[in-house]
Amino acid sequence: MTANPPRQGRRGEARLPASLAVLAAIALYALLPETLLVLPRLLIPALGLLLLVALVVVNPRRLTRQTRLSRVASLALVALIGLANAVALVMLLRALLASEVQDGRALLVAALQVWLTNVIVFGLAFWELDRGGPVVRTQKPREQLSPADFRFSQDENHDTVSEVAAGSSKLAGWVPALHDYLYVSLTNSTAFSPTDTMPLTGRAKLLMGLECTSALIVSILVISRGIGILQ
Repeated sequence: MTANPPRQGRRGEARLPASLAVLAAIALYALLPETLLVLPRLLIPALGLLLLVALVVVNPRRLTRQTRLSRVASLALVALIGLANAVALVMLLRALLASEVQDGRALLVAALQVWLTNVIVFGLAFWELDRGGPVVRTQKPREQLSPADFRFSQDENHDTVSEVAAGSSKLAGWVPALHDYLYVSLTNSTAFSPTDTMPLTGRAKLLMGLECTSALIVSILVISRGIGILQ
């Protein structure tokens, strides 16, 4: 079997999935109870939307262009959502550990919102950091990419049966896209460990460790306390 080098035709990833993921995270944050917010409700969503609009202007349909400013803006957007959600998690724990909880059901819903936002924001972080980001992964030759932060199964399937090897990184030029990183984030938040995709670098391991720790707090401590409140 011969190698097929096009790597997604160098068209770049579609802008829409990433935009929808960011909008979902912003909406989940904006709908949190007032007790979990330390800043005006619309401040973080407004800042997030401004950064998203700026990124859409640079790459309206497909992610094929990157400037130093757009790179900083994309990382800042993920960091903004992640930090806001981390603060909401701390406030959620504080509310649930209080001696008197007024509305247990609302806090349970808030716990789910924080958990879902966590999955999205870490998926976006993996997507933005791995091998230099989404633009670099499709626009630069593979030999010019930064060391991989994650090892996907497609990266080592080239010597398996032909129908599996046909979609491998080596033979088909496969490149991970946003949905692949969201899947990694989801499995890490539910299994509390890597599943089919392994972290390779220190920063990838640190991020996955932070994610599964926060997911563990939400899934076990927060939800169990919330169920106790409802009883």
